[in-house]
Amino acid sequence: MSYPYQIKTLDAYKKAYEESVNNPEKFWAAVAENFVWRKKWDKVLSWDFKDYNVKWFEGAKLNITENCLDRHLEKNGNTPAIIWESNNPEEPHRVLTYKELHFKVMQFANVLKNNGVKKGDRVCIYMSMIPELAIAVLACARIGAIHSVIFGGFSAKAIADRLDDAKAEFIVTSDGGYRGAKNIPLKSVIDDALVENKTVKRVIVFTRTRTPVSMIKGRDVWWEDEIKKVEAQGNPDFPAVEMDAEDILFILYTSGSTGKPKGVVHTTAGYMIWANYTFVNVFQYQQGQVHFCTADIGWITGHSYIVYGPLSAGATSLMFEGIPTYPDAGRFWDVVDKHKVNILYTAPTAIRSLMGFGLEYVNGKNLSSLQVLGSVGEPINEEAWQWLYKNIGKEKIPIVDTWWQTETGGIMISNLAGVTPQKPSYATLPLPGVQLVLVDEKGDEIKDSHVQGNLCIKAPWLGIIRTTYGDHERCKQTYFSTYKNLYFTGDGSYRDKDGNYRITGRVDDVLNVSGHRIGTAEVENAINMHAGVIESAVVGYPHDIKGQGIYAYVIFDNTHGDPNLSKQDIIQTVSRIIGAIAKPDKIQFVPGLPKTRSGKIMRRILRKIAEGDTNNLGDTSALLDPSVVDVIKEGKIK
Repeated sequence: MSYPYQIKTLDAYKKAYEESVNNPEKFWAAVAENFVWRKKWDKVLSWDFKDYNVKWFEGAKLNITENCLDRHLEKNGNTPAIIWESNNPEEPHRVLTYKELHFKVMQFANVLKNNGVKKGDRVCIYMSMIPELAIAVLACARIGAIHSVIFGGFSAKAIADRLDDAKAEFIVTSDGGYRGAKNIPLKSVIDDALVENKTVKRVIVFTRTRTPVSMIKGRDVWWEDEIKKVEAQGNPDFPAVEMDAEDILFILYTSGSTGKPKGVVHTTAGYMIWANYTFVNVFQYQQGQVHFCTADIGWITGHSYIVYGPLSAGATSLMFEGIPTYPDAGRFWDVVDKHKVNILYTAPTAIRSLMGFGLEYVNGKNLSSLQVLGSVGEPINEEAWQWLYKNIGKEKIPIVDTWWQTETGGIMISNLAGVTPQKPSYATLPLPGVQLVLVDEKGDEIKDSHVQGNLCIKAPWLGIIRTTYGDHERCKQTYFSTYKNLYFTGDGSYRDKDGNYRITGRVDDVLNVSGHRIGTAEVENAINMHAGVIESAVVGYPHDIKGQGIYAYVIFDNTHGDPNLSKQDIIQTVSRIIGAIAKPDKIQFVPGLPKTRSGKIMRRILRKIAEGDTNNLGDTSALLDPSVVDVIKEGKIK
């Protein structure tokens, strides 16, 4: 498969960028011609940021799975679509060609249909990183159902909230999952999540770990039994359901600055082209290369760069069930060596973790197949960048440092591998179609170089969020109300004299922990549910491995109990309500919080204390009780 829209030189990038800004309709219509449509569009783009309404390729009809599967069958049917590597290095890997994946997706689409799933229904998928997760995602897309994948580390309470918000009627899960040395009881977590649920009608359970599970008559069915029923029907074909360009493809829940997670909605056509275009250009993908994205499909990175981006490009995508340090810290490099991986796309957290183990786990591994390295999820610090460049890339391989969000659908700022210049710790330049602006606190644009400001975007790109599910007003308020007629990313950024962008981190009440966004309010709500907690405030602080750690200041009413035990109880509470990814790294019991006279917590002060910058707290005289700051400073946890 060729990509006429692949940018090959710096001059071509500049030309493409200019065209995409000056005439986006013409530019993206030309790119869109390379995809399969049931009906072409009437209009390429209509938009306004005031009431927030964006539509791409209005009037067009398509199905994304015809672009990810069917169109590759004739010429590339025997090409590996997915290579799967188990958590257990002793377990044989699996390879699914495009023909085999197409067959299995049609088969499971029939399973969904037999169980009552139809176009527009919401299907929650809660599985570990096995090929059946990708099969379930694509089967939903083929039938026109809306998939909502939930990361396997979330708790029953977090799942229940998401099921309720999406009004999901169907769940696809497995008995359990493997992650490093852990056996995760996925089905039993789903059972707990369904205790008070009123909408879910069917739970389809795949057998992975052979963990004993409860199967409720009339609600729960085994994946394997349902496949046998389809086979008994003679393995009927499943033609892809025709979708409108702006029909919802999936909902993906992400934390915000308020306690309730929000369902980010992505639609079909624009998202498909954006995932494909960014994949092909950022990684400079060539036919036959093996692309290894180490993310989980429960996050947007897995959606866009394990499933939809690579498969729509006819690429070979490697899925990994495990973690980089199991059974030892050489596992990533073993996988690269074994499968002759050409592109490795991973998180700075993983790199920093592996750095800590030294080079003994890298030495002796054949990494000569690598041609591109990539970083995703959070800004990569220069030390980690240099370690990756020198020790893994041997100072020859380009590193793409990608910045983007769940809401953007795909990569927004990045160098293009070997085509545009790279700069350590800089995401560098925006992709075609991405119109960035830096603004000050008042929303005035900062036009100079060597400047820092809040990062905004002034025009829609193909993968832009369409709404937050069931609450469009929240979408408008979250992204389009801070600065007039601008999408506010929530991130701060620095811009150098050459127009390169370096992301400096969140400027709102959202933490970025190991590349996962977690709202401070969501963590505070969970902490406050502990019986002994009166009030809490959560901030981020620099963490050597995770990038950002979670520091919790807690007013506790049981001062006579064992403080360490109480802290463990709070951590357990957060894990139960959200999941282990949100548990605080440090908990400091405090007598009070720094509040203004109107009752607002001054997080700026708490953030400075957590960071160890106690000499620059600013004016505290306006606080209701300034003396509380000295007590908090004194009790700071090292």
